[in-house]
Amino acid sequence: MALALRLLLALLAIGSCIAADHVDLWPMPKSVSHGTQRLYVSNNATMSMAGSKYSDGKAILKDAFQRMLDLMKLNHNADGANPSSSLLTGVNIVVLSTQDELGFEVDESYNLTVPTIGEPLHAQIEAQTVFGALHALQTFSQLCHFEFTSRLIGLNSAPWMISDAPRFPYRGLLIDTSRHYLPLATIKGVIDAMTYSKLNVLHWHIVDEQSFPIEIPSYPKLWNGSYSYSERYTMPDAIDIVRYAEKRGVNVLAEIDVPGHARSWGVGYPELWPSDSCREPLDVSNNFTFKVIDGILSDFSKVFKFKFAHLGGDEVNTSCWTETPHIKEWLNNNHMNVSDAYRYFVLRAQKIAISHGYEVINWEETFNNFGDKLDRKTVVHNWLGGDVAPKVVAAGLRCIVSNQDKWYLDHLDATWEGFYLNEPLKGINNTEQQRLVIGGEVCMWGEQIDASDIEQTIWPRAAAAAERLWSPLEQIAEDTRSATSRLSRFRCLLNQRGVAAAPLAGDGRTAPYEPGPCVRQ
Repeated sequence: MALALRLLLALLAIGSCIAADHVDLWPMPKSVSHGTQRLYVSNNATMSMAGSKYSDGKAILKDAFQRMLDLMKLNHNADGANPSSSLLTGVNIVVLSTQDELGFEVDESYNLTVPTIGEPLHAQIEAQTVFGALHALQTFSQLCHFEFTSRLIGLNSAPWMISDAPRFPYRGLLIDTSRHYLPLATIKGVIDAMTYSKLNVLHWHIVDEQSFPIEIPSYPKLWNGSYSYSERYTMPDAIDIVRYAEKRGVNVLAEIDVPGHARSWGVGYPELWPSDSCREPLDVSNNFTFKVIDGILSDFSKVFKFKFAHLGGDEVNTSCWTETPHIKEWLNNNHMNVSDAYRYFVLRAQKIAISHGYEVINWEETFNNFGDKLDRKTVVHNWLGGDVAPKVVAAGLRCIVSNQDKWYLDHLDATWEGFYLNEPLKGINNTEQQRLVIGGEVCMWGEQIDASDIEQTIWPRAAAAAERLWSPLEQIAEDTRSATSRLSRFRCLLNQRGVAAAPLAGDGRTAPYEPGPCVRQ
């Protein structure tokens, strides 16, 4: 089957395809060519897996194919009569690996071919893994549109020949459920929208100083720090989110931000506070603090299977440690100042996470203060400035880029153009060091968002960053004006799919400024 596919690709490339001009795909694939013919997708299209080594025992592809059909119809009634020719009867998917465990750096590449010759006529997908095949189905769905005249799904500019693979293995989106609770349906909606632009890591900033909404069986009083009895997530809820995401090719990265950003922990266990009047950072002198961290990460390891755990480590105001007599005494007895204690806390938390099988991600302050002491597998999460990533990789550590001036979605004055032009490898010219930048992440901090406005605050700006993280550099527009039309159409597609993506014009989360068609907003 693989040989037949390669022959078909060669024939199409020689005889029928032209360069990828006026292609409205987002993100732009690695390689695209197409023709000029119109096809229709059968209103009873089927999925086949002839030649595939993958059995789809978990129904990952079966369910994804049905979701794709629903997306293409856009809730319209596609009940037109199938034409006698130029009809795609379905999609054949060949997956070469039998494995379907979603891990970091899993092969996400794929080839997608939509021929104009064949009996029966069907699109062909070939991918190393099921997760590459999921991306191919998303791309195929963007080639299709509902035709109001025929009441069928149309596909223009066939034949298509697309070869694609991501530029970075980590393409993340952070959500924050501590500042405002997000219902499970909202989180699942975010995950669905992520797949449309091929983002693959949901960074779940679960808890912070304001609230502790998740159940921890090892320490059941922790979620006493939730806003209310109804604004909580059970462990089965978390398992449901992880499984929902994994079936769509999205990893879930769980974060507990220690030792700062943890005041809510002490609502259930006041002994975690330095004192009742000085409640964060967590008490560095109390062994119980680290027992609780160990219990949380032990419980997390049964749910969050991604290889990384995020331990925060940012914005630590250590004044409580010097103002609290018993901690001040502990510092003196251990010959530490507060900087030493901050380092001690972070490194001890790292060792706990590693003992549970995780590799650790920390915010950049840990590197800025004691980078040479961090575990050598640490991933440094850059957020403060654009000059940190080059320093991190020069030190031999891995890095995720989220510089706040460009990729913080809560900064409503940050336009999509800035999201698009932000280059993770800026200032890094050494090839080996470039490989240490594992990707980037846009951050939807929750101080001023909840379920009512999260979608229009995320989209379409997150999609602009998604293309930067997915597409090869040569496919990235140097002038954002040449990408505006394509992103505008993708934003309209998001709206049609039920995602409340804001207009491109203006700041983030802006409203349409006048009546008019979607693509002009």
